[in-house]
Order: sequence, then C-alpha cells, then structure tokens
Amino acid sequence: AWGPGAGWLLETLPAMLGVDDDLSGFVPEHDVIRDASRRYGGLRVGRTFRVLEALVPAVLEQKVVTGEAWRAWRWLLGRYGEPAPGPAPEGMRVFPEPEVWRSIPSWDWHRAGTEAVRARTVVNAAWHAAKLEAAGGSADADRLLRALPGIGVWTSAEVRQRSHGDADAISVGDYHLASLVGWSLTGREADDAEMLRLLAPYRGHRHRVSRLLKLGGARPPARGPRTAARDYRSF
Repeated sequence: AWGPGAGWLLETLPAMLGVDDDLSGFVPEHDVIRDASRRYGGLRVGRTFRVLEALVPAVLEQKVVTGEAWRAWRWLLGRYGEPAPGPAPEGMRVFPEPEVWRSIPSWDWHRAGTEAVRARTVVNAAWHAAKLEAAGGSADADRLLRALPGIGVWTSAEVRQRSHGDADAISVGDYHLASLVGWSLTGREADDAEMLRLLAPYRGHRHRVSRLLKLGGARPPARGPRTAARDYRSF
C-alpha cells in the first residue's frame, strides 16, 4: 500500500473483505437461495468504514440509469480526485475530501450530468461528513443519513451495505430488486411490500439474500426496450 492512508488501509482490509461478516441465523428456506449460497459460498458482506465515499455514488445513482451515474462518477473523480499514489493504473483517482465536494461549482455538476437536486444532496452531506463518519453503527448511520434532505430509505441502505457491512440493509425502492426477488422466489413479479413479506424469514440477512439472488436468481423476462438515459448535460 502507498500514500498517507497506507497503514489504515492495511489495518482495515480484512473487514473490507468480509472477515467480520456473521452468518449466524442465516438459514435458506427456498431452493434457489439454498443453491445460490452453495454455489457462491465465498460471498461476504464487507465494510469500508467510509460513509461519504459510499454516499456520493449512491446519490449519483438516484433516479437515473446506471450508465448515466457511472459517467457522472467518472467525470467528477477525474476532475477533482487526486491521482492515486504508488504504481496505480493510469486514471485511478483518490476520493476527494469533503471540502472538495463542497467547493464544486454548479457548472461542473452540470458538466458531469448531475442536476441541482442531487448536487445539493452531495454538498449538504459533505458539510455533515464528520458526524456521518462517526456514526456508531448501522442504525445510527441510518438515522443520521435519513435526517438529511435528499436521502431516503434506498440511499441509506445502499450506503450502509458498503460502509457498515449491514447484511440486512435491503434496498427498498430499487427499480429492479423487488421484481428480481418476486420472480426468483414465486415466479411472478412483486412490489416492495411483497418483497419485504417474502424476505421476512431472512431478517438480519435480507441484503445478503438479495445479493445471492442477483448472482443465482431468475430475472423477469424483458417486455420492452431499456429505459433511455436522461442526459442532464443537454438540459
């Protein structure tokens, strides 16, 4: 490891790889989950300890297709992230500090393809970064995150899955997840309420189950063209 964060990274790397992931209480009750857990037995839910670093890309993914969010993420890191130290691949960038996110002007958010609502959410979160990073656990982080404008249950779950390794933080409100869970477990599509009912026996591991179903479950058949990307740079 290289750079000022090298020691911290080496100390926390085992947790990032899931060494603390606790499978206690996880008992597959559906054949598809049992088969997926057997096939992907090395799956672990790791934790990064980095709340803002998980929050920014989650906010960029709000209400846009994945490719659009990735493009914005790549543009912002390329513009404001410092080159990674050591023999890193060309183009790799270090996640900017909170004060950098707070200083990004409106026209660069526009160039990245991020409209004002998501930009304000990131900037406001950056002002509260110290408090977010000091959250004592996933429940505390959820309370702090959802107290901020623009951050709801989906964004909070997406963040805590990564920053706190919360194996139960299910992404309610996800565009695809409820259908995936419903189709995999019942052979029909489901909404969020039905998804939560189906996953109730796995409380404590609902995010883990969703990851297993993404790997080994069944997706509903496509019934039309993919959602077109909304390029906010043209607005």
